[in-house]
Amino acid sequence: MQRPLRLAGKAALITGGAAGIGAATARLFCAEGAAVLLLDRDAQALGRTRDAIRDDDPHAQVLTLAGDLADEGCAESAVTQAASAFGHLDVLVNNAATRHHGPVADAGAAQWRAVLEVNLLANARLCAAALPWLRRSGRGAVVNVSSCYAVKGRKGMGLYDASKAAMLSLTRTLAAEEAGQGVRVNAVCPGSTLTEFHRARAEAAGTSIDVLRTQRRDTSMLGRWAEPQEVAWPILWLASDEASFITGTTLMVDAGLHAI
Repeated sequence: MQRPLRLAGKAALITGGAAGIGAATARLFCAEGAAVLLLDRDAQALGRTRDAIRDDDPHAQVLTLAGDLADEGCAESAVTQAASAFGHLDVLVNNAATRHHGPVADAGAAQWRAVLEVNLLANARLCAAALPWLRRSGRGAVVNVSSCYAVKGRKGMGLYDASKAAMLSLTRTLAAEEAGQGVRVNAVCPGSTLTEFHRARAEAAGTSIDVLRTQRRDTSMLGRWAEPQEVAWPILWLASDEASFITGTTLMVDAGLHAI
């Protein structure tokens, strides 16, 4: 007997959907019956991801929108386009993020603003824009993609990690505020995930992928990188009705790094 699709009849907006965890999440969502709008600032990568999904399933409902979440109007535009295209919006996945490398002591106000604009304020704007639709759904879900380093310290990524910690606070607050409206809000905290971003950085530094794979053996109990799909599966679950009694939760998807 074939099991029912987890997201049948649902519509989702996924930010940072051009590659990595966002693209892997989009593939799973479409495979589980969702109509999906992918938002990213990389239009070419968006097109490649859309085409790959449609190659796997010609009937997949997947649309793309190129936009920069640092622009204040981008969140409202993305939600409006998703709701207009699908007639409803049931799931929001806040996955887009920007990074800053360097000590906190060396960061200026402009650098802080650039990180917080995308990693926190844009997510808040997306939630605010999407909530009327999510409430109307009656079973709306927000999944915020934070980081294991939101709860574990490290050197050289303080701005990024602080923004991801703030996302966890936002998750808990929204969950409390929206529970009565039928909207669940949860977060996942990925550990080291072998995305295109990390591959490109390694290649730019002259490091082979084989060597790259050996570099995170001490950043999880399992001694390896995660593949993007291994983070996408928990996102799918939290977005689905299988997680109907879960809200305000932070799910660590880091192979135990936070406990080391």
